[in-house]
Amino acid sequence: MHISRILTLLLALAVVTTARANIDWPAFMADQDMTWTRLPANWYDGPFMGNGALGTYIIKEPGKNAIRVDIGNSMVHDHRTDDRGIYGRCRLLIGYFLLEPAGEITGCDLRLSLYDATTTGTIHTTAGDIRLRAFVTSEAPYIVVETGTTGGEKNFKWQFCPEKADSPRQLNAIARKSKNHFKQDYVSNTDPEVSENARGGICIQPLLQGGATATAWRIFGKGDRRTLVVTNAHTYPADNAADIARHDIDIKADDIPRLYKEHTDWWHRYCQQSFVSLPDKRMENFYWAQIYKLGSATRPGKGIADNQGPWLVLTPWPNAWWNLNVQLSYWPVTTSNHTELGQVLVDAVRDNMDNLIANVPAKYRHDSAALPVATDFDMVGTEVPMPGGKGHVQIGNLPWLCHNLWQQYRYTMDTDVLRDALYPALKRAVNLYLHFVYEGEDGRLHLPETYSPEYGSAPDCNYDLALLRWGCQTLIETARLLGDDDGPDPRWQEVVDRLADYPSDPEQGMLIGAGVPYEKSHRHFSHMLMFYPLHTVNADIPGAREQMVRTVDRWFGIPGNILGFSYTGASLMHSAFGDGNSALEKLKGLFTKYLRPNTLYKESGPVIETPLSGAQAILEMLLQSWGGKIRVFPAMPDAWADASFADLRAEGAFLVSATRQGGKTTSITVRSLAGEPCVLVTDMADPRIVGGGTLRRIADNTYELDLARGKSVTLTPGGVTPAVPAPVAGEGANTFGLK
Repeated sequence: MHISRILTLLLALAVVTTARANIDWPAFMADQDMTWTRLPANWYDGPFMGNGALGTYIIKEPGKNAIRVDIGNSMVHDHRTDDRGIYGRCRLLIGYFLLEPAGEITGCDLRLSLYDATTTGTIHTTAGDIRLRAFVTSEAPYIVVETGTTGGEKNFKWQFCPEKADSPRQLNAIARKSKNHFKQDYVSNTDPEVSENARGGICIQPLLQGGATATAWRIFGKGDRRTLVVTNAHTYPADNAADIARHDIDIKADDIPRLYKEHTDWWHRYCQQSFVSLPDKRMENFYWAQIYKLGSATRPGKGIADNQGPWLVLTPWPNAWWNLNVQLSYWPVTTSNHTELGQVLVDAVRDNMDNLIANVPAKYRHDSAALPVATDFDMVGTEVPMPGGKGHVQIGNLPWLCHNLWQQYRYTMDTDVLRDALYPALKRAVNLYLHFVYEGEDGRLHLPETYSPEYGSAPDCNYDLALLRWGCQTLIETARLLGDDDGPDPRWQEVVDRLADYPSDPEQGMLIGAGVPYEKSHRHFSHMLMFYPLHTVNADIPGAREQMVRTVDRWFGIPGNILGFSYTGASLMHSAFGDGNSALEKLKGLFTKYLRPNTLYKESGPVIETPLSGAQAILEMLLQSWGGKIRVFPAMPDAWADASFADLRAEGAFLVSATRQGGKTTSITVRSLAGEPCVLVTDMADPRIVGGGTLRRIADNTYELDLARGKSVTLTPGGVTPAVPAPVAGEGANTFGLK
């Protein structure tokens, strides 16, 4: 590992302990827990746990007198070489355990601790109670369920139920008796092989074209107290998953307390990397549930946060989707100071460049690369259609992913991100556009017809114009930062100077593309990326605010297909232009119509990205840092007169803490992790550095700070004693879980 990457990971764990003095973490996080006094019955309302690869959720199995403990592993994929698409390179189901009680299940009392990443509680039956504690070990490959019983429940049973290791998209079509998504020539993988005894067992799922999955388990204890320990291994192209699973399950009951201590220590460190408290307690609970979800769904060296994370079920979407889903899932990792999670995407691009190249036709592979709409975790997918050919021409997915990588760089200042992943990938993504850019009669550069994700096709498609313009600007800057001996490609500057303006209309705002207005309800904001996340059209540009408002109003003005991530996208755009009231109003649309009891999400199938983008919507109200400026409380709704945060991260690798009381900013602490220039935007009245220091006013509400690497300053009105970030009082009940 490069020294700079080691330093970056250490900085990701950096804390400002003085800003944490008034936070009782166990008590504060206990207020965020989800609770169940009703039995959860499906993926959308049960407690879920994960360690970035292994995962489980707990529900009452529909139609059975049993509690289901699912076994998931994000790393379990099919690897068919004759099918690079969503059937041949998909995630695969593993199986689940059923806890079968002696009596009839009558109810439950369960609690998911976000701080300990543990589900505890009791299952009530007509024969007695079954107490349980379940967790997915953060530092080891185990799902653990400890049980204790009363009455006649000492005779409950564990039963393992293997799943068919076929495409969940195919299995979903069969289960629904639907021709939609059913693939006529699909060939099934081999049936699972299960062997078990009273102490445990193993299930092996061989794959037709190499590799295998193995689930092994042991049961410790008997009678009133038992512990189920499960592990899972997946290998490809080797088929030694069973050997690995047998080795990993060879543990002792005495190992469990140590594993649990390591597990909770990891989660306590993770939760304390930043702090957010809001006066709207349901929003606060929601935010912390998403931070928990991220830490459960993705980790370096483990899984990408795809459509479902480690909690795979029958679905049409058992892959990584790149025309929105993955990008949204990772939006909160930077500002929340969890950039270690963002490293997952950096590693995926760096380690799979050959596969990205193979996704374009052979004639373009010498200098180009692309991402299809869906791939496996190795970026393997079907060949991307090119302009002039058949199919939806979506060549913007890779540059959009590169924007996530750029954010990872800007929030860490780790140049390895640029050198190893962003620069080579973005050059190839832009080169693909350059093969098709042409000069029009107006002397400007134009794009032929491409596809605006989920809406339709248009020449000078705004989705692609925004990504191409941003891509060329970023390549020029990256070449400078890396000291590229060849210097910037002159074509990049030519694109910046001559690329066609965004097609727009005085009444509609941004169009889909040239000659294609927005005329049908459309959940995706693909034609608005210039507002967010790219900020190529932003609040500092005269007239841009009005254009954004017209565009969003037109978007929401045609009802029918305005769904969950439409609301979070609109919220983010309003925040980017400083309108906190509209941002909160739009975010509430997610809560009103689409959020499920455990904060997971459903449209045509189960997905996780939309609530995660909702966490980003909250963060953008508290802190923004685009355009070389750190903006503290830039889009606060009137209803949020009080708020507090600590160690949120800003571009330039700054940690920022701040308090707001009675609608006024009362303290800001900024710590520099990289020694970058620091420009601060705040509405604070008469800001002064506590203890004295230089604060240069360079514009209205805008100040320049001298901050060397590792140094920090605190600003308060008039230099008075600062308020320390702490939980704020508020209203609203924690309703997550099932009451």
